[in-house]
Amino acid sequence: MKMSAEPGKKIHREQLILDAVLTLLAQHGISGVSMRAVASEAGVSLGLVNYYYSDKISLMAAVLERVEKDDMSIVTPDPDKSAEENLRLALHQVNSPKFLTTDYVSLRLQLWALAPSHPSFEEINTRAQKRYRQGLSVLIRAARPELSLSDANKLATDIDIIQNGVWLTSLLGVGRPAVKRATELCETIAFS
Repeated sequence: MKMSAEPGKKIHREQLILDAVLTLLAQHGISGVSMRAVASEAGVSLGLVNYYYSDKISLMAAVLERVEKDDMSIVTPDPDKSAEENLRLALHQVNSPKFLTTDYVSLRLQLWALAPSHPSFEEINTRAQKRYRQGLSVLIRAARPELSLSDANKLATDIDIIQNGVWLTSLLGVGRPAVKRATELCETIAFS
């Protein structure tokens, strides 16, 4: 029994560490992320951070992979919903107030900026972007089975560009009406 409790503790500690990295990135950028700063923010020992992550590169790679997993949850269909409902939900979820905060958008910018700083970061970012677009394309094709895979991929790319633009410009104080129009534009692209 004791063994089954240990993995849960490991996940919890790793979550604390990754949460701390996300917080530091959003607030201070990559220069504010050090193993010591992460340990302090997470409320764990430096040795524990080093136990899970041998260096800053492995730590940042883990954060990028976690964000990729979160992004994929946006385009993962709910089996209890119709194809159209799943697509609309994905289009609206990206523009929810949860994602349009200064801290979240700052974090996204920092994560995008990481790509050129190390080959593994670029690979993770590229893979994540590709997987997100593929997930969105699958949702589009499920809602619009008459579309070819190529056409669904093009629509997914167009929508992704608009969604990223909303995130970028939300830092400039773009109001909710503009965000709503961008979401409606994404729906028009997906369903037209």
